[in-house]
Amino acid sequence: MSATGSGTPSAPAPTPPPTAPTSLTVLPVTGLGEVRPGDDLATLIAALVTLVDGDVVVVTQKIVSKAEGRMVRIDPDDPDDRLRIIESESVRVLRRRGDLVISETRHGFVCANAGVDLSNVEHGWAALLPEDSDRSARRIRDGLRAATGRVVAVVVSDTFGRAWRKGVVDVAIGCAGLAAVVDLRGTADAMGRDLVATEVCVADEVASAAELVMGKASSVPVAVVRGIDPAWLRRGSVSEEILRPPAEDLFR
Repeated sequence: MSATGSGTPSAPAPTPPPTAPTSLTVLPVTGLGEVRPGDDLATLIAALVTLVDGDVVVVTQKIVSKAEGRMVRIDPDDPDDRLRIIESESVRVLRRRGDLVISETRHGFVCANAGVDLSNVEHGWAALLPEDSDRSARRIRDGLRAATGRVVAVVVSDTFGRAWRKGVVDVAIGCAGLAAVVDLRGTADAMGRDLVATEVCVADEVASAAELVMGKASSVPVAVVRGIDPAWLRRGSVSEEILRPPAEDLFR
C-alpha cells in the first residue's frame, strides 16, 4: 500500500510516546449521502460534524475514489473483464487462487485484487484506489481547515486482509497531519528496559478504530477519532512511513 514519489524521502523525526494513557472517542458521521465525481468531501463533511482541534477524520477509500472520479465501467458477468482491470492496476502479481489475485499496485500496496472493489458502488462499475492517497488526505485536511478553522488530521482507510490471520481490518492508505508510525525505539518499557524494535503503526490503529463505528454496509463512510495524543499530530505519510522497502521484506 502506498504512493511512490521521486527521490528518497527523509526519515520522519521520532515521535515521543504519550505521557499518560489517553481516552479516545470515536464518532460516526452520518447523513453524507451518495458521493459523486467532483464532490468536495471537505465541504460535505464540515456540514455534518462539529470538529475540534486535534480531531482525526477517517474517510473511506471508496468515497475518496468516487469524489476523485476513480471509477471504471466493468462487466460484472465477465470474469475476464474484472481480471483485465486488476492487471492494469498491478505492477506485479504475487499469487493467484481461483478468482483471487494478490498483487502489488503501482503505489506499492500488496493487497487483494489490486484494490479493485465492486462493493458499495453502482452495478456495472468498479472503484479503483486513489492515485495518491496521501495527497487525497492532505487535500481533505486543508479543505476542512478552510471550512471550519480547525486544525485536524485526516486518514484515508481501506479494508485489507492479513497473510497469516483470518478476517479483514481497516488500515490507512493515506494520512495527513498524523504520525503514521510512532517510533518507540530507545524509550523504556514498564520494567525500565530499552525498547529496541517497537514502532507502532498509529495510522492503521486509528483506521481500525474508526471502522468499528462505520461498518461495511451502514452507509457511514466517515468517522472522527477524538483524543489522539497531541505529540502524534505532525505531517504524516503512509508512503514514507508505513510501506516496507523491498530490501527489508522477507516475503517478496
